[in-house]
Amino acid sequence: MSEIKTFKFNKDNFDNIRDYKYGSNWPVVYLLQNKKEMYIGETVNAFGRSKQHYENEDRARLTTIHIVSDEEYNKSAALDIESWLIQYISAEGSFKLQNGNRGLRNSNYYDREKYKSKFEVIWKKLREMSIVKKDLVRIKNTDLFKYSPYKSLTDEQISVVIDIFRNIKSIPEQIHIVNGRPGTGKTILAVYLMKYLTEHKDTKHLNIAMVVPMTSLRKTIRKVFKNTEGLNSKMVLGPSDVIKEKYDVLLIDEAHRLKQRRNITNYFSFDNTNKALNLDKTGTELDWILKSSRHQIFFYDEKQSIRPSDIHPSVFDNLSAQHYELTSQMRVEAGSQYINFIEDLFDMNIRKEYSFENYNFKIYDHIHAMVDDIKKRDSEAGLSRMVAGYAWPWYTAKGIQEFDIEIDGLKLVWNRTNQDWVNSKGAIDEVGCIHTVQGYDLNYVGVIIGPELSYNPQTNKLVINPDEYYDANGKRSITDPEELERYIINIYKTLMTRGIKGTYLYICDIHLREYFKKHIK
Repeated sequence: MSEIKTFKFNKDNFDNIRDYKYGSNWPVVYLLQNKKEMYIGETVNAFGRSKQHYENEDRARLTTIHIVSDEEYNKSAALDIESWLIQYISAEGSFKLQNGNRGLRNSNYYDREKYKSKFEVIWKKLREMSIVKKDLVRIKNTDLFKYSPYKSLTDEQISVVIDIFRNIKSIPEQIHIVNGRPGTGKTILAVYLMKYLTEHKDTKHLNIAMVVPMTSLRKTIRKVFKNTEGLNSKMVLGPSDVIKEKYDVLLIDEAHRLKQRRNITNYFSFDNTNKALNLDKTGTELDWILKSSRHQIFFYDEKQSIRPSDIHPSVFDNLSAQHYELTSQMRVEAGSQYINFIEDLFDMNIRKEYSFENYNFKIYDHIHAMVDDIKKRDSEAGLSRMVAGYAWPWYTAKGIQEFDIEIDGLKLVWNRTNQDWVNSKGAIDEVGCIHTVQGYDLNYVGVIIGPELSYNPQTNKLVINPDEYYDANGKRSITDPEELERYIINIYKTLMTRGIKGTYLYICDIHLREYFKKHIK
């Protein structure tokens, strides 16, 4: 049975901790706190560890210690409980954590599911004690949780961290490219590395920043940094901000969205940035980053390049860089099998029927039913949204009419804001475009595949209909039909990998719908 025992944290009370039945020689987790700060740890000797902490200037400010114990605890379970408490309490926001983020590892062990249940009991008791306020589901849906630098890393991710850290310490300059498919934890790793590098004694003196090309995601990450001890929102930059000073290390999330001078909205500003760096008009946002820093860490997925303005994958291929590959699926509960399914479907390379036991995947014949189900999922689990390819004009933005999309009599509107749309008021009644959801996680996603993409059953090929694709910057200047096809397919691959618990799909073209259906059991 899990229990929480509270003691005053001062040297006069250490004997009380020693005399407690779990005070020494037993694995426990502990929370040290005052009204504003907290430190969370695990130990097999709470008495001895308390005395050590009291000698630390930061810990000595803390006034109370809560010891979380259980007769069934072992070292692995204590490490997990510690990690989960750090993740949820940091995201809950009631305390500033004194913890660093080194050493949080995601490992499996015997009967782990039982300890997850015990953690839920512990959290309930912490709420009853008014130490924390929010429930776990509510916290898990927040950006502060999803992008927390306190995430437990896989062995694969830890290996990348160690190697990049060693290179930064020992090599004057280096390009690092971390490749990974959707949901492999690229953004999580980028945020983790930011905190790791800015607090480690060997790198904390360096000038380090994170570049996020997409405006919406950049705003979200700034919010996370603002609420994380040791980080601040000024560390999160747009690509043009990097020229203002020289950096030792730049981490670039969603690097596949860095721009070249093609199909952009502000050529004048782009050209001025190139001039400031003595570049001609062929200079790109990638060039700006390379010229402004010694070490660059690009988090990259070439199959999420969705516009002609995105720097072509061949440019990244030709960089002299140290490459890393993330393969473990961390977002979609169906795992890598689902990602392979999406890839095979769109690449016309599918050879079998797929089924996903632990994932809610549905194809709908009626758009009304899908919209109703997404709204039900949102009321139950939160963070469930409808998204679509850019297959309808944006009438509402121009005030032409009160809706943008009409399918079978159902009238829908595009997202009314580009800033953090996923969390905006009224988002459940809107349809998000690729530019508002790329880089985000959703619990359930309802994807509408528009009439710009169809299927020819005679040739067994996908067909792109350019006249039904309304992203002007997404198709202007494209003369090669295969290039446009690549962007449109990449958009749908990206949209269909947003859902953690499930993906609902409505396909306008009946032949494409049937093609999808026949490959699902």
